[in-house]
Amino acid sequence: MAAAPAVRFPVFGLVRLLGLAAAAGILFWAVHFRGGMALSTKEESKLAIFNVRLPRPLSIILAISHIIKSLPLFQVHPVLMLIGLVALNGEALLAYKTVPGTKKLKKLVHLALQFLAMFLCLIGLWAVWKFHDERKIDHLYTLHSWLGLTCIIFFSLQWATGFWTFWYPGGSRSGRASLLPWHVFFGIFIYVLAIATSVSGLLEKSIFMQSAKMIGCFSTEAMFMNVLGMLLVLLGALVILAIVSPGPGKIDTYRGSSE
Repeated sequence: MAAAPAVRFPVFGLVRLLGLAAAAGILFWAVHFRGGMALSTKEESKLAIFNVRLPRPLSIILAISHIIKSLPLFQVHPVLMLIGLVALNGEALLAYKTVPGTKKLKKLVHLALQFLAMFLCLIGLWAVWKFHDERKIDHLYTLHSWLGLTCIIFFSLQWATGFWTFWYPGGSRSGRASLLPWHVFFGIFIYVLAIATSVSGLLEKSIFMQSAKMIGCFSTEAMFMNVLGMLLVLLGALVILAIVSPGPGKIDTYRGSSE
């Protein structure tokens, strides 16, 4: 059996940087290219948001929250889905290697981040469903929608199974040890599926807009969406590399999560 590759560069730092870049990129696309801060689904007026002074971290959090709440209804979907299933989920998958402290703390951070990701995903799913209902658009007829629904179902089942087995009430030691390899496998599989779903969503949206003559094939927005898609692919590769590669002086970081 081949050994996992030894990483000689700061892969965890790169994952965090690219995760933040992807989250910022989808938010920038939604705000800058797709209508800015509309006050309702029927209003397309933009608000000046970049001249607001944010002297405190709380002000920054409130501003981001206001941006998300003020986005046109459909734009809430890609923003929350990408932040949840890709950015936060990526951090959760690496919590056992990046979070200092006890195994219980690492496990708690892992569960909490994925719970937050799942919560954001459900809001994102509600947003696109409501948007389709309001516009009389059929549901679940594209490959992207099938991939997305499959991803959310698997992600929810994975979280519930992990919580029940590894946190509360907790399975037997042998049961946890038997389930752990499958838990890790499905965690990676779901993350790959989330990347594929996100990229297919960007592709689908770009094709729809080009077909409707809303943007050109080589327009700034089309190229930005392509770059964002490539960024997601690179992020996915680095997250998987970080998962399978042993940390410094460690053989199997995930083995402790069954204890």
